[in-house]
Amino acid sequence: MSAEVYRDTWGIPHLRAADARELAYAQGRVTAVDRAWQLEVERHRVQGTTAAFLGPDAIGWDVFARRARLADTARRCFEALDTATAEWVTAYVAGVNDGLADCAADRPGFAETGVEPGRWEPWTPLGVWLSTHILFAGFPTKLWRERAVAVLGPDAVELFATDGPGTAGSNGWLITGEHTATGAAILAGDPHRFIEDPGVYQQIRLSCPQYDVVGLAVPGVPGIAHFGHTGSVAWAITNAMADYQDLYRERLRRDGTGVAALGPEGWAPASVHTETVEVAGAAPVTVEVIETDRGPVIIGGPDAPDAISLRHPPRVTAALGFAALPALLRARTADDVDRAFDEWVEPVNVVQAADTRGGHLHRVAGRVPLRHDTNRVRVVPAWEAAHAWTGWAPMPRAEVSGTAVMANQRGLAAPLGVEFAPPYRADRIAALLDGSHAWTPERMSAIHTDTDLASARPLLRLLGALKDLTPRAAALRDRLTLRWDRRMEADSADAMAYATVRERVVRHLAAHPSFADLAELPPLPDLFLPWLALTPRIAFALETILTTPMLPELDRVELVRVALEEVAAEGGEFAPWGEAHRLAPWQALPAPQEWPGLAGDHDCVLSTSSVPGLTHRSARGPAARYVWDLARREDSLWVVPFGASGAPDSPHHRDQLTLWVRGEPARVVTEWSELRRETMYEAHADGPTVYEEKIPDFGTVRLRPLDPSGDADLIHSWVTQERARFWGMRDADRAYVEETYAYVDSLPTHHAFLLLLDEEPVGLFQTYEPGADPLGECYEVRPGDVGVHILVAPAPGPARPGFTGVLMNSLIRYVFSDPAHERIVVEPDVRNEKSVERMVRSGFVLGEEVQKPEKRARLAFLERPPTRPFPEPSGGGGRA
Repeated sequence: MSAEVYRDTWGIPHLRAADARELAYAQGRVTAVDRAWQLEVERHRVQGTTAAFLGPDAIGWDVFARRARLADTARRCFEALDTATAEWVTAYVAGVNDGLADCAADRPGFAETGVEPGRWEPWTPLGVWLSTHILFAGFPTKLWRERAVAVLGPDAVELFATDGPGTAGSNGWLITGEHTATGAAILAGDPHRFIEDPGVYQQIRLSCPQYDVVGLAVPGVPGIAHFGHTGSVAWAITNAMADYQDLYRERLRRDGTGVAALGPEGWAPASVHTETVEVAGAAPVTVEVIETDRGPVIIGGPDAPDAISLRHPPRVTAALGFAALPALLRARTADDVDRAFDEWVEPVNVVQAADTRGGHLHRVAGRVPLRHDTNRVRVVPAWEAAHAWTGWAPMPRAEVSGTAVMANQRGLAAPLGVEFAPPYRADRIAALLDGSHAWTPERMSAIHTDTDLASARPLLRLLGALKDLTPRAAALRDRLTLRWDRRMEADSADAMAYATVRERVVRHLAAHPSFADLAELPPLPDLFLPWLALTPRIAFALETILTTPMLPELDRVELVRVALEEVAAEGGEFAPWGEAHRLAPWQALPAPQEWPGLAGDHDCVLSTSSVPGLTHRSARGPAARYVWDLARREDSLWVVPFGASGAPDSPHHRDQLTLWVRGEPARVVTEWSELRRETMYEAHADGPTVYEEKIPDFGTVRLRPLDPSGDADLIHSWVTQERARFWGMRDADRAYVEETYAYVDSLPTHHAFLLLLDEEPVGLFQTYEPGADPLGECYEVRPGDVGVHILVAPAPGPARPGFTGVLMNSLIRYVFSDPAHERIVVEPDVRNEKSVERMVRSGFVLGEEVQKPEKRARLAFLERPPTRPFPEPSGGGGRA
């Protein structure tokens, strides 16, 4: 399998291949090259083996992954795929494995933990998708509701409902052509997730004769599922906030060596086996894995006071919806996107799409079971037939007129969920869109970065009503209620003052006797405790708690007064909001670093979420931003929080972070001539190929990267012959040759290749950037210059005239196959008259003589021809 890899100035990979399977291989391989450590962590997360190298802190996830049977579900879903999709996924996995084998060993993370790169199975990408989204629908919230209702009564569901406000957030909007400057639609938005380093989205381009798509991929998963632009149609999603995962309270008992579970029809055998979680620096943990007819038991067991199983669509249907992924890549219209998403299962999303013909799409996609309303709210008894699943809910859709906004609000998906995000982000985006016309991609940044905090109104109203305050408290009240513009800008001290008062109010509420019985965490697995912590629940339900008639014993006015007086009494000036509201990304191996300050807040369009009452730092936010322009794809924009590479030593590891913080997206490059050709991958027995050309009546010319150790004997035998005296290594020993090419291999600007003809080594070829070489000091380097060195091996048989010329023409074609290369530069020794003459015969124009440290050289240049990029391949000639 082969494919060309290009990069733009941000290091974003643009892949081009002969067909879709080769392209999938290339996507897997380039992802392994760019995100090796990230992929290794994801593979272990699927298997529940992260504690083996991350230590005791990872035990909770590993136990859950084993008990929830994530790997087994992924296997089932892969086995149920249609043949074409399965082969496509398998090609991606082959690329991942080849890429990891080639590059993982020298990536940070592996050396630090002692982990050896593992091998991906064909089902692993499905496991990555599943592990990424298993907590996405928030089934642990049902554990919280169960507890809150038991303490406060049924009204607790409404009291803590996320509509006022929520814990999830993504924005998306569609602008039809009548409201844009070009008359073509624009799609824009930003998915909000926990920010991870490396990022959870991968900017990429996938091009083959069947399609040419740019978009945001999930590392470890082939294709572009969530946000893509094919040129004629673009699509995007947000979390629909649907409820499609159920928790069942199980009654289990030991039955000899097995376990039985009580269901609607009586006791039935459950599957059971044990697994061992290895833990770095601690004793291993034994896990009993039990599955009833409802699903895997994720909490408790037959020997525990309680047992709870999880039922969710992928485990029931053996499907995630992966057949939609290749269909999306082939989409040409909004109708094509619609049909592709008919196959979707997990997670349930709101989808928007627009095409160049004027077509639009606004729908929900996924699988939501039909069942008793109580299933959607709380843990339900497994032995009651009323709580069984009875079918699948129809997916709502809506017409698009002018603009359409999706921001997790109670809207299109309302029949499918229980709790939704508050309407503030959706309302603010709609107001901004309605307030102007002739929208362009560049103007979308003003929406992406809007910091108006409408959810501050209830607390500000209470503050404004306070009387008989101390002078300092009165001044702070007036500052917030009369002079603050309600914007959470990073440089705003007023925003920090509001956040400080809000934090104090949340803390006082969490300490109020009304909530005392909810303050103590229950004896549940640590993984679920964040959903059960009281302070975050109060923080995210603050508006409801401050305005509801429930809890009449709660004197809200007095509580706010006390909080305001405390903050005022502390005195001093408030720092800018961004000094406290800093990015706090998740890292598998955390490293001390001061992350940048951020604007925004949970209910702003710029939804950089902190947890009031606990921390001002932001672990959630826009995991990417995109603007898809249907008039000209090259005017589209995108940015991610960090960069294209997951390797800390790469210049593209965090080069987009400054853009992301400022809200300045990068341009999506679509012209191949603006990209730098990096390499071409091809699977061969003796290693990857960077170039291959079949020349009639001559043979197949191939270049593969030189192996400094494995090829040292061969190269040493060539460079120490008298005919290679101008190579400068006549007296070198083998060790020197190996050391020299190991050094060349370590340089990102210099590359050495073995030249093969019909798999027989026939020469050594090197390329380099003259500006990063001593040659650059001898002439005026131009953009697009590339230097080359060529050594043709001694012929074992009779000489064939013209042999070197044919090879030379092929190598020229290789160099000019990279659109970034405008001129080839050579520098043969002035005494090497045969080499100088050969360059002239190949079209090089002689330049001046220059003095290099090791020789006096004759410069020669070959410009890229203006019409044909390089000479056509032709046969003839023999070996010289």
